[in-house]
Amino acid sequence: MTATATATRPRAEPDRRMRWLVPFLAAAVAATVVWYISQSRVQDAARHDLDQTLLLTVRAVEAEVDRLRALPDIASEDARIRMALAGTGPLEAANAYLERIAAHADADDLFLIDASGQTIAASNWNQPGSFVGHNYAFRPYFQQAMAQGHGQFYAIGVTTGVPGFFLSTRISDGDAVGVLVVKLNLQPLEETWRAAGADVALADGNGVVFLSARPAWQYRPLWRLDAATLAQIAATRAYDGVGLAARAPLLDAPPAGADAAGEGWMARIAPMPATSWQVIAARATGPLQLVSAGWAVLAALVTLGIAAGLKAWEQRRQIIALRLSQSERLEAMVIARTTDLAREVEARRQAEAGLRATQEALIHTEKMAALGRMSAAIVHEISQPLAAMEATLAAAELGLVKSDTATAARLDTARGLIRRMQRTTRHLKSFGRKEAGELSLVDMRAPIASALEMVAPRARASGVVPEVQLPEQAVMVMAGKVRIEQVVVNLLLNALDAVAGQPGPQITVTLSVQGDQAIVVLRDTGIGIAEADVPRVTEPFFTTKMTGEELGLGLAICKAILADFNGALDIASEVGRGTLVTVRLPLAPADKDPMP
Repeated sequence: MTATATATRPRAEPDRRMRWLVPFLAAAVAATVVWYISQSRVQDAARHDLDQTLLLTVRAVEAEVDRLRALPDIASEDARIRMALAGTGPLEAANAYLERIAAHADADDLFLIDASGQTIAASNWNQPGSFVGHNYAFRPYFQQAMAQGHGQFYAIGVTTGVPGFFLSTRISDGDAVGVLVVKLNLQPLEETWRAAGADVALADGNGVVFLSARPAWQYRPLWRLDAATLAQIAATRAYDGVGLAARAPLLDAPPAGADAAGEGWMARIAPMPATSWQVIAARATGPLQLVSAGWAVLAALVTLGIAAGLKAWEQRRQIIALRLSQSERLEAMVIARTTDLAREVEARRQAEAGLRATQEALIHTEKMAALGRMSAAIVHEISQPLAAMEATLAAAELGLVKSDTATAARLDTARGLIRRMQRTTRHLKSFGRKEAGELSLVDMRAPIASALEMVAPRARASGVVPEVQLPEQAVMVMAGKVRIEQVVVNLLLNALDAVAGQPGPQITVTLSVQGDQAIVVLRDTGIGIAEADVPRVTEPFFTTKMTGEELGLGLAICKAILADFNGALDIASEVGRGTLVTVRLPLAPADKDPMP
């Protein structure tokens, strides 16, 4: 025993360690999955917030630029500016006008340049660093205005060292041509961004950041600039003294879309078509990763908590199972006895239900037997008078003069009516005769034809001629001919009641073979049956007729008769469109011999 215990212990130890390791592995997997999902979610939310920031920033910058965009055009219309450009007016008047307009418009500077690029008047004419006398022909805003009528350019001022956005317009006064320029200081936007905590930057068309809430981004390219771009920037002296070539780019390569990411930050970039700038909205990724890490830790803790709960539940289950095992035999005996009692109660309930059903069937059978005896007696009583009447008319016909053809025709008509009545009584006798319980081969065409003949007087009275479609070949079933006639008669009478008073009444009776079944379809165009009443029409004593003339037994009897023959009765109806009744009976085997 000791050797066995010693051999078992090493195997149990790894199993125990594995059971403890599984929850931690599950926690690690859950934390990893949640971290990836959370990272994706928080980055999507961050992108949405950055896009909103981009939209607001673009609108704010455009509003600030558009505030002074029309100022050069308006100021250039003044006569003092045009006279100064043409050399026919004093420059002092132009300087004073530009100084006053710049102050009213809250512009940084406003200055006039002649066709050679020389500044001849400026709003800062009386200040240190005045633009007067300086040549700015190398600036793109001057070249664009001279070539296209308007220009714009952001640069660090070569005279004052103050960066700004230059907006220019060309002036023509006879032979005199010049450019009027307004300088817009955008540094207040940068200060506003920093005060509001908005991590926003502006870059020019070459990707050089010139305004940024992050001081470390100032005058750094978004991506590495090639030699041609650096030469072009140097020619325009846009960032004079900055040393762009030595500054590290923010990105390794131009972004493929609107997303950009660097060390510890992510950003969204959007263009500003009106200025050819790019707006960058950024945010640090550290807080996002902290959020994802928090969700991952929470997922791991939840997983461990669930594992601990499952472990506690398993231990409790084992304890309860141990306690319950002591009373299993008693519980099994109680269950067995309870099952026996339930079985006895169910058997008693079924017996009581069977007794009630038998009692109801006996009452119904007595009713139907009484009706059958009454109809048989009535048929018997009228059969003899009808036979006597037919014999009397035959004798009267024999005593007629051959020339009295009119009377002979009337007598023949009367005899035909009496023969029809005799056929009807014969059918009723056959219908009311008690049929033996055994089944026989029945050609379904015969009971259908007999049933149609029995209801023919009623059909003529209703103005309906049932349309009958019977196959040429016999359709043989194992059934009782009289009871099949009873089923068809009941269905035809119901159809006649349904079409009574309806315009264009129609009743169609079709017999066909489908697979191993004989199908009788009876269709009428009567008033139809409500959808809620269709499942109940085969219940005993249920009727939809309000006259009180029916007991609601016809369809119940039909269903019971067909059930005796392993058949079925299906009813489909729609109010206002009519009813479709389908009788299904199994075909007799091909080798079945007709009974004598």
